[in-house]
Amino acid sequence: MSETDLIIIGAGPGGYRAAEYAAKQGLKVVIFEDENVGGTCLNVGCIPTKVYVHSATFDEARERMSTVVPQLRQGVEGILSHPNITLIREKGVFIDAHTVRDYTSANIIIATGSETKWLPIAGIDDPRVVDSTGLLKLETLPKRLCIVGAGVIGMEFASVFHRFGSEVTVIEYLKECLPALDSDIAKRLRKQMEKEGITFNMQCAVKQIADGEVFFKTKKGQMDSVKADVILMATGRKPRTEGMKLEAAGITLAPNGAILADENFVAGCGIYAIGDVNGRQMLAHAAEMQAVRAVNHIVGKRDAIDFNIMPAAIFTEPEAACVGPTEDQLKEQGIPYVCKKSFWRANGKALAMGETEGMLKLFASPEGTILGCHAYGAHAADIIQEVSVLMCKNTTMGELADMVHIHPTLSEILKNAVD
Repeated sequence: MSETDLIIIGAGPGGYRAAEYAAKQGLKVVIFEDENVGGTCLNVGCIPTKVYVHSATFDEARERMSTVVPQLRQGVEGILSHPNITLIREKGVFIDAHTVRDYTSANIIIATGSETKWLPIAGIDDPRVVDSTGLLKLETLPKRLCIVGAGVIGMEFASVFHRFGSEVTVIEYLKECLPALDSDIAKRLRKQMEKEGITFNMQCAVKQIADGEVFFKTKKGQMDSVKADVILMATGRKPRTEGMKLEAAGITLAPNGAILADENFVAGCGIYAIGDVNGRQMLAHAAEMQAVRAVNHIVGKRDAIDFNIMPAAIFTEPEAACVGPTEDQLKEQGIPYVCKKSFWRANGKALAMGETEGMLKLFASPEGTILGCHAYGAHAADIIQEVSVLMCKNTTMGELADMVHIHPTLSEILKNAVD
């Protein structure tokens, strides 16, 4: 049995970031990964989908993905070649609370990510049914694509495959798409995508899949169906915890299958859970920052990371992004607020780009402290990132109004909201 300073299970964004950061702190690290390094995000998630977003055709997307993903994976391999890091290409399995396979350590980080959450629908084993990984493996563009679920994955693929030329239909159980996004912004984005030719069936429940036909109950209680060559299940993801023998380590799981962890991501004596596996914020950048917090806790360093300020983006056309609560959440929680709006159509750069579709909603306390911002429109993610930085510094709308913004830029859309 070999002893080391830190064991990490999983080499996705959380795992490899934890390994890199810990190694720089002087810790000897052993990291287990039985699949490709880089995790879901790099191999079958955010990176491949962004390649698709920024490709003109389906064939171009597939060709570019075959070069971009291996290049980035090689970069992660380089990170894990640090002399303080040992990469074990096996699945990390607990022997006891401080032992994983042949290695023992006082500190263990679980960073195994998430996997597709399949709905218990009759006919789900139809060969036409795929998850996002399966969709990315397609070698030919489907003429008709039906997407079950209008969350981030469903909306991004709907936008991309419609642009490639597929006939796209989306079926969603909830009243509106993208529940983490302000409902006003989400509705405007969906309406824009409908104008472009994507069909949405909201408040509909899928009941059965048979011979490439999806049967669903409408909000009026009637049965309807749509035929498709490919059916994408985009109904969310669940923490990946199977096969690690967590019971040997005394790990407790939440009802949704996530590993319970505290504000330092401690899940047990010397055991940490970061990233999707703890079910808190299923975002690659959240996993990376949780990795920093966990390693800081191990080495006794303090940080000022605020996990309540977590920006996120949806790369549809146009894209959407958010940070902080929605207007509905502010109302439900009884938090006093003011709302300022700004529109892409009033921005010179947006007009020059021919990207006039978009709206921004900025929320602040009555005293002016920025509480959050939700937007859709060209480069919305870049604007929301600026707001995220301002929120981390408790900036007020008055202070934002005094900050010079370059003209002409899309960032003036944010400035105009407070002018």
